Amino acid sequence: MGFGEEGQELKSQLTGLLSSAINGVARDAANQIQGEIMKAIKAEVKKNLPALFNFKVLGEKGSGLRPRGRIGEVQDFAAIRDRCLSQGTLFEDPDFPCDDSSIFYSKMPPKSFEWMRPMEICNNPELFVEGASRFDVQQGELGDCWLLAAVANLTLNDVLFRQVVPEDQGFGDKYAGIFHFRFWQYGRWVDVVIDDRLPTYYGKLVFLHSSTDNEFWSALLEKAYAKLHGSYEALKGGSTCEAMEDFTGGVSEMYELNEAPSNLWQILLKAHERSSLMGCSIEPDPSVLEMQTPQGLVKGHAYSITRIKYVDISTPNTSGKIPLIRMRNPWGNEAEWNGAWSDKSQEWRFIPDHEKRELGLTFDDDGEFWMSYKDFLKYFSRLEICNLSPDSLIEDAMSRDRGKKWEMSVYEGEWVRGVTAGGCRNYLETFWCNPQFKITLTEVDENDEDGKCTVIIGLMQKNRRAQKKTGAECLTIGFAVYQIEDPDNVPTPLDLNFFKYNASCARAPSFINLREVSCRFKLPPGVYCIVPSTFEPNEEGEFILRVFSEHKNNMEENDEEVGMGEIDNRIQIPDEPQPEKEKKTEAIRQFFQKLAGDDMEVDWMELKDILDYAMRNDVPANTSTTDSPATGIVGNLLALICGNACRDTPLGAALETKTTTEGGFSKDVCRSMVAMLDVDRSGKLGFEEFQQLWKDIRNWKSVFKMYDQENSGYLSPFELRQALTSAGYHLNNHILNILAHRYSGRDARISFDDFMMCAVRLKTMIDLFKARDPSSTNKATFTLEEWVENTLYS
Repeated sequence: MGFGEEGQELKSQLTGLLSSAINGVARDAANQIQGEIMKAIKAEVKKNLPALFNFKVLGEKGSGLRPRGRIGEVQDFAAIRDRCLSQGTLFEDPDFPCDDSSIFYSKMPPKSFEWMRPMEICNNPELFVEGASRFDVQQGELGDCWLLAAVANLTLNDVLFRQVVPEDQGFGDKYAGIFHFRFWQYGRWVDVVIDDRLPTYYGKLVFLHSSTDNEFWSALLEKAYAKLHGSYEALKGGSTCEAMEDFTGGVSEMYELNEAPSNLWQILLKAHERSSLMGCSIEPDPSVLEMQTPQGLVKGHAYSITRIKYVDISTPNTSGKIPLIRMRNPWGNEAEWNGAWSDKSQEWRFIPDHEKRELGLTFDDDGEFWMSYKDFLKYFSRLEICNLSPDSLIEDAMSRDRGKKWEMSVYEGEWVRGVTAGGCRNYLETFWCNPQFKITLTEVDENDEDGKCTVIIGLMQKNRRAQKKTGAECLTIGFAVYQIEDPDNVPTPLDLNFFKYNASCARAPSFINLREVSCRFKLPPGVYCIVPSTFEPNEEGEFILRVFSEHKNNMEENDEEVGMGEIDNRIQIPDEPQPEKEKKTEAIRQFFQKLAGDDMEVDWMELKDILDYAMRNDVPANTSTTDSPATGIVGNLLALICGNACRDTPLGAALETKTTTEGGFSKDVCRSMVAMLDVDRSGKLGFEEFQQLWKDIRNWKSVFKMYDQENSGYLSPFELRQALTSAGYHLNNHILNILAHRYSGRDARISFDDFMMCAVRLKTMIDLFKARDPSSTNKATFTLEEWVENTLYS
């Protein structure tokens, strides 16, 4: 971050004064000057927000998100506003149209909504009226109290608020019907553009609104968040920590209050001091939606925690301090706690007037109330705390406790069916196939008497809320942590045998179907492997894994490096007697010459004839005519129409079409085989080249047969890595996932033909790369023409 010239000069002057103060001027004067420096830094930070965060536009390459509707177009707030101003028009968002599809995806609206701009709703619309306040958050008809609780919390921190709600917009001179908001999404900050048309009924806002009729920032923020996830309905139901993370980039922790740790009050105090966002809720009643208790609280409803305070109390018998918590119901009405320390309760008589003024105590029907920590533990079920991370500006640039800044490591990954979606440890045979991440803890926490390191691990699944309209729900996810006692003498990645004989040293509290599962651990220095997984195998999804620690944790993927290795010594080519071997070779040569002609070269069609003849008794059959009842034109039509809809069902398997002909190689495989050895790009192979190809084919065929023990013509899921390793290829999860997407069938199995194609393409690309990297630098250079030629021909 750079300061402007005035900022630099101010900083220099104030720093000089501070230095003099330290050398003899009164300490309070030095503190006052330091406060001025912090004000200057804060002002500069706010001015430089976009540069600090490198915000991405929704749909822009690198944002990780696609805009709804149009492909390839992104919405730049400043450019669109300038265009609208020059044309004298108001922006209408084509990516989030003002129709029922932007509100509901599963049903028709219960009533007819009218989309209106703020200027059509009231005479003097403002983005803010006397600034942003938690009382500007009033819940409407949408069940998104989890979101509103987080929005109310957001207003308590000006720097965080301006990070989400930029200041460069409003209803003034540059008004063009366009606004924008910023949200953290899976490791990136995304800028979301909207128009200001809002759903109304009889001229009143239907969803989130302010208590002030002409204030619209909260309603527009909710619309931007709805656009991010596809519709307003997509916001129904959720966890407060999900929204708190999207507003801060922080990581959340959950505490079940019936199992609260003994130091929870200290955790709450520290979280409040660090500007963490907090929320709480009561376990819902399964038979009644948002049932109100006799104490005035609402079950299954999210509350904001807006303050944590030790309050001075003085009674006729004693004096001291009492731990109190201030909370707010997003309904913003009289639905408040009615027990001890509630509005106008007798307990407030014992609080000194100066303490009441400092607390800003009011007794309005605004949804906000105080209660004792003891009653909080008694009546609430769950506490959610969002710790600010290096992705959060307040932590990175302005934290008062500089020694406690979190170090963060982040990796993105995915679970792919049949390859890296191995399920939890209950499924030991496939558990080791899950992605693995290694962390190294070297420094213990400061002032930690036990010599341990604090680590917060957060596993978050991506984009599930936006996929709700397709029927997708959150996967049930969790993770396990294993200590690696001797890192230099274990396989990479850790294999089945490791997990058979080693227990985890830490794990997620439970596998749960929330967007994120996280937990705090105290671990001794050492090397650890984190294994994130779904509960069941073969559940596909993308995820982001974050690890927070007080000191660097050096996280890296625990995976192989891509390259060639030795062929498995179990691959035994039958050792034929020399006369038999020579006789067979001569027969193939004669057949080769017969097809090749005088030039002794064959093209892909002639190669196919040779291979089909030479391996007529070895190549497995997997065709639509022998293993599928769906044959001919009708069968192919059924496969095209119903195949995807019936995926993972017996009907889907029956309808799957194959590309190979019985007992032979497909034309695509034969073309790729020619390209693999065709150095002069003639489209043909000579007999010497064919002999090398023949050797490779026999090795690959033997590998396939070794893993296809049932002689089905397919490799079972999760065997691809082992089979390719036996064939001499070392591949990591990223490559394996891509190969599975490219070569596996609907049931995740790999046919013989597809396995051969995969092996051919791998050998071709690796040989091509090595030819351009003779010094083994792991880098190669190609011109565009060379790259296009080689990739297309292979």
